[in-house]
Amino acid sequence: MKKILILLPLISFLVLLNSCKYTQKIKDGNSAMDRKQYSVAITLLKKEYDKEKSRIEKGKKAFLLGEAYKHLANPDRALSWYEIAYDNQYGIEALEQYAFTLKELERYDDAINAFKDLGNEIGSPYEYRREIKACQIAKNWSEKEDDNSKIELLAGNDKTADYAPVFYGDNQLVFTSDRNSSRGDNVYLWTGRSFSDLFVKDLKSGEISPFSPVLNTPNNEGTITFNSTFDEAYFTRCFAAEDGDAFCHIMHTKKQDGSWTEPELVDFFNGNVNEVQPCLSPSGEELYFAADHPDGWGGYDLYYVKKEGINGWSEPQILGRNINTTGNENFPTMQEDTLYFSSDYRPGMGGLDIFKTYRLASGKWSSAKNVKHPINSGADDFGLILLPKGKLPKGVVRKGYFSSNRNGSDDILGYTQMKTKKKKPKETLVVDYTWVLDGFVLEKIFENPDDPNSKYLGRRPIEMAKVDVVFDGKKEHFTVGKDGAFTMVLSEDTDYEIIAYKDGYLKNKVFFSTKDIGRDPEQPEQHFEVEVVLDKIYQDREIVLDNIYYDFNKYNIRKDAEPTLNELVKVLKLNPNIKIELGSHTDCRGGDAYNANLSQQRAQSVVDYLQTKGISASRLFAIGYGATKPAVNCKCSQCTEEEHQRNRRTTFKIVE
Repeated sequence: MKKILILLPLISFLVLLNSCKYTQKIKDGNSAMDRKQYSVAITLLKKEYDKEKSRIEKGKKAFLLGEAYKHLANPDRALSWYEIAYDNQYGIEALEQYAFTLKELERYDDAINAFKDLGNEIGSPYEYRREIKACQIAKNWSEKEDDNSKIELLAGNDKTADYAPVFYGDNQLVFTSDRNSSRGDNVYLWTGRSFSDLFVKDLKSGEISPFSPVLNTPNNEGTITFNSTFDEAYFTRCFAAEDGDAFCHIMHTKKQDGSWTEPELVDFFNGNVNEVQPCLSPSGEELYFAADHPDGWGGYDLYYVKKEGINGWSEPQILGRNINTTGNENFPTMQEDTLYFSSDYRPGMGGLDIFKTYRLASGKWSSAKNVKHPINSGADDFGLILLPKGKLPKGVVRKGYFSSNRNGSDDILGYTQMKTKKKKPKETLVVDYTWVLDGFVLEKIFENPDDPNSKYLGRRPIEMAKVDVVFDGKKEHFTVGKDGAFTMVLSEDTDYEIIAYKDGYLKNKVFFSTKDIGRDPEQPEQHFEVEVVLDKIYQDREIVLDNIYYDFNKYNIRKDAEPTLNELVKVLKLNPNIKIELGSHTDCRGGDAYNANLSQQRAQSVVDYLQTKGISASRLFAIGYGATKPAVNCKCSQCTEEEHQRNRRTTFKIVE
């Protein structure tokens, strides 16, 4: 779905105050939004909205208010402001968020109509077909009565965020919360509340207290996991940063002589990657976690490592495509051989839904299945834990806890499922396993069809594109029709390279593998989906490279620029006949000679980086434009910081 985690307050510890100071004075709503200070932004934006005379400007303020309320998990108010924004000519972005919010509120018929309107507005019903189908499925699930299950609010929840419970001993839960008793004097301006800490609740007495002063700090801590003897733990800590980027990592601690040791950093990827929400397997031999590694399937994916030696772990391995998607998968938990996790992309009821998968006899994982209503809702549902079967009360088949913001804030809910009349066991049949790949070749839709730097609206199928699928030394060839689709039957334990191309477009490829997909008797026929997006060739048209930033007065390539440049390397290697110009632009501040020299050095640094990745120098041209070709023409002394930022850009264009 389109909420590209824009990670909501329930996972507010995943995204900290990037490049911002906690106590910095904010004077307008836009600045507060830029710094993710949503609670501050709402007060300022409402005042600004009331003062605006222009419908266009009112629409802008209304949309920002919708975004602020969305980040604060208040969908009812967000919906109203998105509607106001759309009525005040903000455009399809407001209608899109309006549709997703309707889905979150479980107004599925209204959401279906809104998604259909969206497809018509951008000229591509394809873009929202998954959401329409998901709404139809979710409506069916929500209408089915379940008299054997009971969901109830756990006593002790308050108006702050309480989430991600785990069992601690026989009668306690450890959970994450940003309640007022958290450590640190600063206010987390995203939520207007405290930073998150770990707390422990006694299920018998109801008492709640901070878990450990050693683990809890003025930073954000949360989502802990324990070994079977509760004397070793892994948890997430997000490190505060006054300047630069802040990242979340996994910490390790042990209990010695009744106290927890000072936590030590566990950095599996050794780079600028968020590694969060650890979960130990029951044996303690495997550790599962979520990470936003650029080489993943997209967004946050689930990874695992295996125990090596006393304190070591193997290299991280990503879980297969029957679990991970191009969306976000997170909050893994385990019971016996079953892995529970949440996803915002797989067909669900809205927001994050909880799914489950289990180990097959082959050691691979079954296809992920939605646990459905009543555990899942239109809101965000995540972090399910279940009591072992041996500890269940009489007449109960499942009992546990999970997190949800269905009541307006993140709460811990109790779940109990009673026994039902036994169904007659199914007869064992000979199963014919079939895996089908449904592929689509797409292009991007821009507000201005002739300007790839204009607003991105969505995607549509490319008619008559060619597709080569290479596997096991063989090749299958397809020519797609109007729907841009191709279909093929997959083989077991096989890697596939899918290459799509058409005249007038840059060739692109994606990968798919069945090596981690097990034979699932409950779902013998499985369909998987891939999308290959082709970029139209705009010759001699500058295209801005996103996320290419430089330190002040520096020209070296920063670590955070490498993923974007690596994507450009991929394009150049797939399209060996093109030559490109790398351009660098400064804003108007600084002298002409200084700007020209600095921009030339920056452009050359991009060329040098591409050469280290195997791209021939004969295909690359570096030009520093200084401030001679601004993207925004404004009087230098009157340019806003946003306009200066748009003018400070790195671009490429195809020159041959």
